[in-house]
Amino acid sequence: MSTSEEGTPAMAIGAVVTAMVTPFTDGGELDLDGAQRLARHLADHGTDTVLVNGTTGESPTLHGEAPWELLAAVREAVGGDATVMIGTGSNDTAKSVAATARAADAGADAVLAVTPYYNKPQQHGLVAHFRAVAEATELPVLLYDVPARTVTTLELATTTELSGVENIVGVKDATGDLGRAADVRLATRGAPGGFDLWSGSDEMNLPILAVGGRGLVSVSAHLVGPELAEMVRVFPSDPARALELHLRCLPLHRALFTEPSPAPLKAALNALGLPAGPVRGPLAEASEETVKAVLGAHEAIEALR
Repeated sequence: MSTSEEGTPAMAIGAVVTAMVTPFTDGGELDLDGAQRLARHLADHGTDTVLVNGTTGESPTLHGEAPWELLAAVREAVGGDATVMIGTGSNDTAKSVAATARAADAGADAVLAVTPYYNKPQQHGLVAHFRAVAEATELPVLLYDVPARTVTTLELATTTELSGVENIVGVKDATGDLGRAADVRLATRGAPGGFDLWSGSDEMNLPILAVGGRGLVSVSAHLVGPELAEMVRVFPSDPARALELHLRCLPLHRALFTEPSPAPLKAALNALGLPAGPVRGPLAEASEETVKAVLGAHEAIEALR
């Protein structure tokens, strides 16, 4: 587990962060009542922090006031039982800064800032971008390194430099490179505001904990929040139990990404009676075969509860 001390900005971000889907009606409109019911379900089933307007929340298709309406609804639903994070990053620094500056007054406890995508900035451009984002708020800022989606990686030297910004408190690591994750953990020790790692891929949850990660930003937590919360909790004292839980959930982690997320997850939530609705284009609904695999993996876990 992390060595972060109580009272550091990172403490506003829990160990189990669920990247929440954005529920839509059958007609594709924002379903705020469904969002509140789903957020409440997550808070009651192991989630410490609910993330809205992230990739799993289909942020590219949320326009205008929708992210802020969603944030307000989730904030009201979870009350003090979970913290709430909002994705404010984009590939436009001015847009990212403006959204980040609004987050605290809108009810967020922390922000997630993805590496700018498509325009492939230089590393010193990334430093300037993330510094500007952090300066726009007093909230904790979590970096999001996901080169498979952005084409750009936060290099170790860049991450280390950004860890010196007091309210940049860590990175959601979706690189799939465990050696690099360990290098980040080593290089950022002693950062002024504390600097932690969160797994950005459910398959890597336990390995990230093993190299000093604080927790995970999860898609699977919609369905197996209690198992993931227990895995994080027992890892320091009972790694064998943590491994058992990780392996139990591994087929589900993989099934949820058989097709582009969050289509498989939304289909499973709908089948289980939880609010989700359809995905928005250009995503397409998950195939019957994928939904069957997800539900089968979930049923296997349910049988052991």
